[in-house]
Amino acid sequence: MWLIVMKEILVESSVDKIVIPDNLKVGLMVAKQREQCKNGGCSFDYYGLGFGQSPFHIPPPLSKALGKSANQGHYSDAEGISELRKAISGFNKRHFGLDVEPERIVIGPGTKDLIHTLFGIIKGGVIIPSPSWIGYRPQIYLLDKHFHTFYLKPEFNYKIQPDDLDEFISNLSSAQHTLILNNPHNPTGNVYSKEELEKIAEVCRKHNILVLADEIYALDTFEIEKFTSMGLVYPEGTFITNGISKDRSAGGYRLGSCILPTTSSKKLKADFKKVAATIYTNVSTPTQFAAIKAYEPNDEIDEYIEITRQIHRMMGRYLSNEWNKVDGIKATRPDGAFYFFVDFNDLSSAMKKKGVMNSNQLGESLLSCPHHLATVTGDANMLDPDNFGARIAFVDYDGKATFDNYKKNPPKSASEEVEFIKLNAPRMVKSTDALRGWVDFIKQT
Repeated sequence: MWLIVMKEILVESSVDKIVIPDNLKVGLMVAKQREQCKNGGCSFDYYGLGFGQSPFHIPPPLSKALGKSANQGHYSDAEGISELRKAISGFNKRHFGLDVEPERIVIGPGTKDLIHTLFGIIKGGVIIPSPSWIGYRPQIYLLDKHFHTFYLKPEFNYKIQPDDLDEFISNLSSAQHTLILNNPHNPTGNVYSKEELEKIAEVCRKHNILVLADEIYALDTFEIEKFTSMGLVYPEGTFITNGISKDRSAGGYRLGSCILPTTSSKKLKADFKKVAATIYTNVSTPTQFAAIKAYEPNDEIDEYIEITRQIHRMMGRYLSNEWNKVDGIKATRPDGAFYFFVDFNDLSSAMKKKGVMNSNQLGESLLSCPHHLATVTGDANMLDPDNFGARIAFVDYDGKATFDNYKKNPPKSASEEVEFIKLNAPRMVKSTDALRGWVDFIKQT
């Protein structure tokens, strides 16, 4: 009788290049720390500043629409149902001043999948500004595409400087490249002005650079009148991705949209449809029909977006200001999204004496007992190992209760806003004390 031993199943080498997504990574770190604290007699409680998910409930008109569309069980067009693409066209006109014919809109299962599809379709390398959202680089690794890291400078508040971009691109090959422009920016919370975008567009036109404008946080711009879509200033070269996961808190619905550039050929549109049909057939048909409600004019949803926007503004500005008061800490002041970025480099020498040798270990140290600060650091932000930085997500509170409290009695002054934050987000308020405790620990000889 022969004993047959199965050989090891081989995995493509490109998989080894990617790291676990930041939300899962932080979750595993927290679980590990909980176990350590439990064994050490500590009643573990952590400050949830790592996971970037809207804390709010889904707008009732959207959730009700999903129930009503449950019988839409048929396959639908790979590029998205026409009714939804028309609604998205009108939505972009109302909110962003974009004139987009529905034929230039493609629906996908979330913006992450749409970005992956774009990376797979569009030829050439990708330029990724750093610090960055974690999701871009792993997708490029999986596709075995070439990319270039464009490091943003803290002295310019981590914004793309046109002259620096011009010089950077001049040193690349003449082949086609795509620049990622995340606005509002994850992880800094920065928002680009129209003038800044116009100067970036000039550089892109000069070098024939395409732009992937990830505008998923557009309606979470605190002063919404200051937001400008890259599609307005560079329509011929910009792919715009957006969706309902952030401003309408429906991340689990997995529905996003991509606006193709005005210069898109019939072949490009056909290729996008062909790839979509090959990979995912179509986005969930019931979800698409429900999402029409999320994009059509709706006073209740407009009020919802405005209230959540103002809560994000209060929470982010307050917490970044408080963290900036801690010695050795430099935090960006967010103008949109629900993140800010913290520079810990003034403490690098002290951290290394404590065994914190790189930015990944910074995250482990912040989470350790008794500090319990869950953040996203290191590789997850596309940082070099010796660049000690962290993304802070200011969403650690009960979104529904906070929303209801704001609607009943919105703060009318700066002092009332502080009291509102202390009442509704006590854990985030206390995180500053935890940070001070961690800094004191690091500085101890």
